[in-house]
Amino acid sequence: MQEAALIIENNKEQIIDDWIKSIREELVTPRKTAEIVLRNHVPLLLEDIINIMKSYDNFNINEEKNNFVGMLERSIGHGRHRSTSSGYDIEQVLREYIILHRILTRLYRKNDAYTTDIADLIKYIIENSMLYATGAFNQSLDEVRQKLLGIMVHDLRNPISAAYLAIGVLRQEDEPERFNKVKEMTKKSIARSLELMENLLESVTVNPGEGLTMEFAETDLLKYIESVYHEASEIYSNEIVLKCDVEEIVGVFDCAMVQRVLENIVNNAVKYGSRKTQITMTVIDSPEYVTIDIHNQGNPIDEQKQKEIFKFLSTSNGKSPGKLKSWGMGLTIVKAVAKGHGGSLKLKSNGEDGTTFSLVLGKYKNEPGKIKTALNFIK
Repeated sequence: MQEAALIIENNKEQIIDDWIKSIREELVTPRKTAEIVLRNHVPLLLEDIINIMKSYDNFNINEEKNNFVGMLERSIGHGRHRSTSSGYDIEQVLREYIILHRILTRLYRKNDAYTTDIADLIKYIIENSMLYATGAFNQSLDEVRQKLLGIMVHDLRNPISAAYLAIGVLRQEDEPERFNKVKEMTKKSIARSLELMENLLESVTVNPGEGLTMEFAETDLLKYIESVYHEASEIYSNEIVLKCDVEEIVGVFDCAMVQRVLENIVNNAVKYGSRKTQITMTVIDSPEYVTIDIHNQGNPIDEQKQKEIFKFLSTSNGKSPGKLKSWGMGLTIVKAVAKGHGGSLKLKSNGEDGTTFSLVLGKYKNEPGKIKTALNFIK
């Protein structure tokens, strides 16, 4: 087996080149995939095969977990990575391994070194790699679907709570102006709930490499920002302040998604900020971008926590200063929405200045229509 290991070792780059060429010819998705992405697993798998061949004399198939643990872990990583690559499916993951098996077989035949032992060992390694990679691929997609569903269900709480509270304070004897204002707010909250339910159904069919569905249209974003402001003013005990020196912000946005993001940031500002100070929403408009700063006073977010809260569905695992447990949707989603608009999400938090989340959105980075955001949930 030492000579068999040397054959792969001496031809490793050629094997990888042949493999990339073959999968580009035979599979649809990899034709547009960068070479560095395609190469992410095969060199390591070849090293595993070489090492196993070199230690073949001590090989015991009944101790597979001890002998192959590294290889199997890397296969799991490969499957999870492919689940975040747009256009991949189970068949293409399997075909990648089948093509590698064929190339190795052809190499050994060419060198007159193809034996039963070599054939059995390569078959065993490839089959187990396929098994673990495809299992991880499916599991990762299930995790994404479940987490997206969790986001949608969580976000339904805001508009439903707003509608419930509005109905609770509505009285027949109220002045017509207040009656109509509360009635309109209730209608908007229910409409928002229906939008979220539609997104909930779309999340069930998420494909590899896909995240949230975003629907862009040319519209006035300021109306949605004001809606978040008015709704928050009704729900929360904190004073909510909106600062904006323009009358409209026209661009191509997914306004419903931006509204969800702002609702969640304001919600977290209430939970984690001081209950006695105001929360400020500052809107800064420019020709290409709009920036929305949401600021609150209170205990700052320490540096370690600032890293953790950007993880998907991150929670405090404890209590906020106001004794409210965080069930935030995770700033990974907020960042995905910002990125989907060609923008960014920034965080500044310290004891002196308080905490500010800055959501930057490009105004004309997209054409009107639906897209699926690229959203990597894999840890």
